[in-house]
Amino acid sequence: MSYRILEHTADVRLLVEARTLEELFREALRGMMEVLKPERKPEGAETMRRIKVEAEGRTALLVDFLNEALWMAHTNREAYAAAEIAAMSETRVEATLRGVPCDGFGEDIKAVTHHEAEIRENAAGNLETVLVFDI
Repeated sequence: MSYRILEHTADVRLLVEARTLEELFREALRGMMEVLKPERKPEGAETMRRIKVEAEGRTALLVDFLNEALWMAHTNREAYAAAEIAAMSETRVEATLRGVPCDGFGEDIKAVTHHEAEIRENAAGNLETVLVFDI
């Protein structure tokens, strides 16, 4: 549904809002990739990476999912534009990340933190959370 980068003194904060948990994960990934500022290669075939994550709850699952995607982006030098969710519960997600090769990133995110992260329902009935990226 949407994401918006918020001001923060030392880190980058991202507010993510979506109608469903799956959509929240996809929007959070898109927002994180925008913060990374990938330096795209002029040409490159689309890449697909499988990702499986388990955690104690949906907020921890989102943070762990994003940290795994961040690790994959840095390791493979790829920018992921989408996540196709194959299976999801409150404690487990399996997805395919779709992206493109990149030359590097204009911003370095070291980690997605648990600080301020809490998936909750907002007044509009959507799910939302704030994510803090350690830069």
